[in-house]
Amino acid sequence: MNARDFAMLLSLAALWGASFLFMRIATPAVGPFVTSDLRVLLAGAVLWIYAALIKNQPKLGQYWKEYFILGLINAAIPFAFISAAEMNLNASLAAILNATTPLFTALVAWGWTKEPLNWKKVMGLLIGVAGVSILTGWSPVPIGNKIVYSVGFSLLAALSYGFGGIYASRKFKGVKPLDLAIGQQLGAGVILLPFSIATIPNKVPPAEVLYSIAGLSILCTSIAYLFYFRLINNVGAVKTLSVTFLVPIFGVIWGSIFLHESIYLNTLVGMIVIFLSITLVTNLLPLKTKNNSA
Repeated sequence: MNARDFAMLLSLAALWGASFLFMRIATPAVGPFVTSDLRVLLAGAVLWIYAALIKNQPKLGQYWKEYFILGLINAAIPFAFISAAEMNLNASLAAILNATTPLFTALVAWGWTKEPLNWKKVMGLLIGVAGVSILTGWSPVPIGNKIVYSVGFSLLAALSYGFGGIYASRKFKGVKPLDLAIGQQLGAGVILLPFSIATIPNKVPPAEVLYSIAGLSILCTSIAYLFYFRLINNVGAVKTLSVTFLVPIFGVIWGSIFLHESIYLNTLVGMIVIFLSITLVTNLLPLKTKNNSA
């Protein structure tokens, strides 16, 4: 990975980490459905304009049903769940919980595509459960029902991302990444629209909320997707996956700087334990067995 690609990787992590900051600001004012719907509709429009500027007009008709399904499980559900979770969770905790996505992806792959779970993956999953327990249970902050529900929403969002990743890999072979990104955002926008209309606030939100939604849409979704797909083309999917470790770090940093969120010992320990579990599940930590196979 050269310096330019590494800078792009850091930028991607910083942008995706900032999404939890923006959701924490916007959601209490306009609700999870409006926040999520504006995010995907604006992002889809910006990506479409970008495609037109580079003369790469998207072709969505052939897979329109699949785009609705992908938009549901890889954008509408996880975005709404994370936004709902951040009604009660701080941005730092939400960002770290979202890092469990590779763990759920491994489970979905095992149940759906019969991809085997070797001992490293099983160990990684168990360690991941321990990390979530440390993150949420070993905390100086009282844990009430709202916090428990919100943690559940965050984990369900990660599970939905797991289904979305496997579905996309099976249904969209040969589809241009830009078409895939646009189709997903617009499909999610249509699905979320009735829920968004039903919960639209009765007053204009303050300026910082509007800025947060704009940042969430343009920076954390449109531009971030362009960085993501460029990295996959330049350095491959495995190296791009390392962004999983960087996003929570930036989520904690942005939450601490801009929202003055406290960083407790359990936050750091839980994050490290979850990172360890991800390295095992994604085979980024090469441990040898007796027959030198993983």
